Amino acid sequence: MAILVNENTKAIIQGITGESGLRFVNRMQEYGSPPVAGVTPGKGGQNVQGVPVYDTVVELLKHHQADWSSINVPPAFVKDAVYEAIDAGIKNIFIYAERVPIHDAMEMTAFAEKKGVTIVGPNTPGLVSPGKFRLGGLGGAKDYVKEIFTPGPVGLVSRSGGMTSTIAYYLSRSGFGQTTGFGCGGDAIIGTPFKKALALFENDPETKIVVMFGEIGTSYEEEAAAFIMSGGFTKPAVAFIAGKNALPGFRFGHAGALVMKDRGTYEGKIKALAEAGVRIAHTLQDIPRLVGETFKEKERSYLGRHCEPRAKQSH
Repeated sequence: MAILVNENTKAIIQGITGESGLRFVNRMQEYGSPPVAGVTPGKGGQNVQGVPVYDTVVELLKHHQADWSSINVPPAFVKDAVYEAIDAGIKNIFIYAERVPIHDAMEMTAFAEKKGVTIVGPNTPGLVSPGKFRLGGLGGAKDYVKEIFTPGPVGLVSRSGGMTSTIAYYLSRSGFGQTTGFGCGGDAIIGTPFKKALALFENDPETKIVVMFGEIGTSYEEEAAAFIMSGGFTKPAVAFIAGKNALPGFRFGHAGALVMKDRGTYEGKIKALAEAGVRIAHTLQDIPRLVGETFKEKERSYLGRHCEPRAKQSH
């Protein structure tokens, strides 16, 4: 199994004729999971590499079935595109753009939750269920993606798109494939933070352990730790937090990676996760090692529970 996307997923692209939309078409077709159609207002009737283009999502859905929409439009137009998709009946939305206006992000994530719609992003490069479906361009060109993401028992969720691929590569090289790997988004407001990702992986029987790549800023890691402590997530987890040496008020990379005086610190995240029983990786190379140690411990525990002691022989 997998979470979010699988071999039956049908996706569309809003903004398909733009630069990122065209790139997503290429990457998804390379993987054998092409979008069924796309939307660009005013360009209905055209096609992009064989993919039909429509003026609106409503018009598209008269001709195609879809359960995901990839939003590939500039940040200022993301909210309107999201509302269009939700109003048309799309139940899962993927947002590529970075630095979506924060009030827009707050409004559309709240609206999506009210409507029972899943949003991944903003600022997410993609998600991959290895051998089943790739949404977006995560993993790069076809010569690399199938080497980076391989099928297996590890769930992977990351605030960084590049680090999602890097960690998947380290895991795959060590023999630990993935059920699903995805970038949840690096902006301050995102639709599927760690807590929601953990809930999805908890309900996936093939996911045996989850790896999280977090970073300074926001409280998403602390919320995940509280969720684990409450019993919402019961599987083993490994976490790496980036930004150990960042100073208060310093922002690096993502819009959400901003340390304020009393929140979002490296130390606070590490403390919360460690207290919840999450294994902390201090280098990227630690991640596959900790995953391997966890599997060995689980195997020893299983053998200990299921190996009955021999009965004493009478003489």
